[in-house]
Amino acid sequence: MHQVVVLALPGVIPFELGIPAKVFGLAYGTDGQPLYQVTTCSPDGRPVPSNSDFSIAVEHDASALERADTVVVAPSYHPSIMNGELPPGLAEALARVRPGTRWMSICTGSFVLAAAGLLDGRPSTTHWFHTERYRQLFPRTRLDPDVLFTDDGDVLTSAGAAAGLDLCLHLIRRDHGTEVANRAARRCVVPAWREGGQAQFVERPVPPATGADTAAVRDWALRELHRPLQLAELAHRAGMSVRTFSRRFLAETGQTPGQWLTAQRLGLARGLLESTDLPVDQVAERSGFGSAASLRQHLAASLGVSPAAYRRTFRGSPRLQHGPAGANRREASSGARARPPHPAVR
Repeated sequence: MHQVVVLALPGVIPFELGIPAKVFGLAYGTDGQPLYQVTTCSPDGRPVPSNSDFSIAVEHDASALERADTVVVAPSYHPSIMNGELPPGLAEALARVRPGTRWMSICTGSFVLAAAGLLDGRPSTTHWFHTERYRQLFPRTRLDPDVLFTDDGDVLTSAGAAAGLDLCLHLIRRDHGTEVANRAARRCVVPAWREGGQAQFVERPVPPATGADTAAVRDWALRELHRPLQLAELAHRAGMSVRTFSRRFLAETGQTPGQWLTAQRLGLARGLLESTDLPVDQVAERSGFGSAASLRQHLAASLGVSPAAYRRTFRGSPRLQHGPAGANRREASSGARARPPHPAVR
């Protein structure tokens, strides 16, 4: 069983601290057995003061980190951490983690990973409210302030609060496939895959209310993914000009129409590859990529693997896999980097 150890630090945020145990604890294999065991620890095993009006009692100290397959650093507003420093004793605790262990942070937990040098030269994110401070403190990291999470293989970071849910579900999906992740998401009563990035949540002037949005068109488009969808057609269904539709779509989802359509098509194709024996060309046709070559191109750009390799990964051994070498290294967010399958959609 994959061992997930969550590190709670002084000033920890209780909501985010509980996310890994909740989400990973709902991931079960086809035999009904749990796929992850989650342990929570503090550096010294003592109760941890939270940023609320109570402390959190933990039953394990930093020795739990020695058996971790994945270490999750929960967010904290401790002054040292927010100033880019490791609190006393934390460096020694982190040194107990075995080489090859996967690292993950939620919200300001990325401050800890960056201060420890684990994010130098690597993509990362944090809560949008703290991105400028983060950028100044850790100029050697490749900050992406717009995404919900980043995945650089063995080091992953998420944006604030509920983005930790997105990252945990992403890891389950990466380890065990879409169906297992979807079941966990349903049990948590959250979307299995949220649209867009955290840019859509950044405080900014609210556009004047027009009584129109793109939600109905997006719902319709999900039923039409099997065929080419032109930007002009989407705008016409929304009763907007192409320019207005594109602007409002980006404001509502954090993605252009083309980026959003590609992300939805990739999700559909991944599900078909995992759950059916359809030939790749039929998977490409049903998901709207038009040809097997187009599907291969987009899957390689998003995940770094071919359709056949992806299918082998999630239709093979049910045991935990970290994925093919290089897989997910280009997946910084929920498909926001993928190219649109039809040139007319931008």
